[in-house]
Amino acid sequence: MDGRWEEYGWTRLGHGVARRRLPGVDATVGVVTGENGLLVVDTGGSLEEGAELAASLTGATGRAATDVVITHAHWDHCFGTLAFAGAEVFGAQGLAARLDGEELARDAVRYGAEPARAREAAAALVAPSRLVDGEYELDLGGRVVRLLHPGGAHTDHDLAVVVPVPGERTIVFCGDLVEESGPPQAGPDAVPEGWPAALDRLLAAGGDGALYVPGHGAVVDAGFVRDQRNALAARFGVS
Repeated sequence: MDGRWEEYGWTRLGHGVARRRLPGVDATVGVVTGENGLLVVDTGGSLEEGAELAASLTGATGRAATDVVITHAHWDHCFGTLAFAGAEVFGAQGLAARLDGEELARDAVRYGAEPARAREAAAALVAPSRLVDGEYELDLGGRVVRLLHPGGAHTDHDLAVVVPVPGERTIVFCGDLVEESGPPQAGPDAVPEGWPAALDRLLAAGGDGALYVPGHGAVVDAGFVRDQRNALAARFGVS
């Protein structure tokens, strides 16, 4: 179930669980392996990035992805999905409606993407084949991971991945519900009044001993998530 992570640029977080911090906007991609399945969490910010990630996973594990989770419909988390052809793609209810290629390409260019490549990736967006309303348990074979939509927060369709690691700590892939390398970004699709409560649900799902993997930045603990939750509550004037 485990792989040759470091050899292919991944950081091992637990047995059969790893992540990559990508260049540019420092977005995170995760991977979770089971006996039968291999789940990728987010796919990078370009077609080229997605292809490199897919190749590196095959090198590290000898396997191709069976499942993909898109944590939310922002370009830096979903532009590489085409490289995982054949995998089932999961997203929260509402994600498909937010996959506006023209708007996402403009956002990518604003953050430094080459315009032609951004347009190419936007034209190749992959819609989810399975939408999650609330929670869903995904069986990878010998490991069941929990997909959790904790309510509107960074977007109205955030989806976290809660991964039990027997004998080790639970690992939670947060998407941009949590950010470490900069302040949490609240754009026009954010639901600020719901964000603190969403983080309360995330903390309840992972627990105090879990590792929390932000959408951008270094892995953090429950204390960091709780502090960010309180800062967001103060920032947006909610409890």
